[in-house]
Amino acid sequence: MVQDTSSSMNRSRPYSRRRFLAVTAGAAASAACLSPAQAFGTAANSRIKVGCVGLGGRGAWIARHVHGHGGYEITAVADYFPEVTQSVGEELGVPANRRYSGLQGYRRLIDSQVEAVFLETPPYAFPDHVEAATAAGCHIYIAKPLACDVPGALRVEKMAHRTTQEKRVFLCDFQTRTDAFYQEAIRRVHAGDIGELALVEVVCGTEGFADPPKTDTIASRLQGLIWVNDEELGGGLLVNFDIHAVDVALWIAGQRPLCALGCARRGAGHITSNAPRVYSLTYQFPGSFLMTHRAEHLPNLREDGIVCNGHGSLGFIETAYSKKVWIHSNKESYKGGESPDIYTAGMHANVETFYRSVSEGRYDNPTVVPSVDATLTTILGREAARRNDLLTWDEMLAENKSLEVDLRGLVE
Repeated sequence: MVQDTSSSMNRSRPYSRRRFLAVTAGAAASAACLSPAQAFGTAANSRIKVGCVGLGGRGAWIARHVHGHGGYEITAVADYFPEVTQSVGEELGVPANRRYSGLQGYRRLIDSQVEAVFLETPPYAFPDHVEAATAAGCHIYIAKPLACDVPGALRVEKMAHRTTQEKRVFLCDFQTRTDAFYQEAIRRVHAGDIGELALVEVVCGTEGFADPPKTDTIASRLQGLIWVNDEELGGGLLVNFDIHAVDVALWIAGQRPLCALGCARRGAGHITSNAPRVYSLTYQFPGSFLMTHRAEHLPNLREDGIVCNGHGSLGFIETAYSKKVWIHSNKESYKGGESPDIYTAGMHANVETFYRSVSEGRYDNPTVVPSVDATLTTILGREAARRNDLLTWDEMLAENKSLEVDLRGLVE
């Protein structure tokens, strides 16, 4: 399938598209941490041999950090576009005969006998990539969402469980779950500090992504984050961007929803892609609480945001990506704090956790279940909003609706 040539999402204001370009340009210098080789006395020839699939903005940024980490050796790279593969491969010192491109580049990378793969592609490709990597016995580091549709998400879930059973590592790269303020605040919610949960609210917004006219093939949609707009390629804005806040909501709730009711609109201005830009949703959970979700992805100068708040009988929790996380409660408040560099710090933490898990044989893979649930919850919301109707979790699974990708005209 096609490799990514851009980052997987536009972040909240501290990591706007402008700042992201600056971050990626300086990523090599940002890896100023004690290397695993220093920490564990790992010999150079025992580094984990990895392949990086998808070398766009975020993919190349992560590959640079992996290259400078100390515990990895990048032995192969792959991207759909050969010029991207050659440029990043040369930068990382990957031999020319291990720089793969085209639709089947990921297979050639896996066949080169890497021990682990970093998957940073448009998410429609993840199910095929994960199946091939699992069959080859690779450890897997993957972006989010895990797929664009229900069949894809279930395939990834099945392979992730197989990976665990076969004692390999499968890590899904959500940054918020690595952050100490999120961890402590949500621990307190689960301990009852805001009382009985009544309402969780998700509020998301961006200025959208470039959405130029379509061309003869989808090749032009596979770069510059354009693919985020196309539901069959990137899941659409709700699934690809809003999943970060939805994941926090599910973390707070401690369970997945029963159903969703909502509506969606394309929004103002010319839109080439098929993903609506405006959503309003309500999810019902077991018990007595609801989750609301509203989002707009319009070029209207509004500050970007990934926000999730929870309201209980004794208090409330407020969270915002790269901003403040805190609790105000009649029982016990928590002043929390801000993590303005969560985008970078979270990735660094996950890359380190992946290394430690592989090198120390930790195969519990705790990110799998919440990441599958977050992916399916956003798909549930997208499908309910498109129908302007109620859709239950069980109905969504029974329908098993797939989104087809038109690969005609692309290079194998």
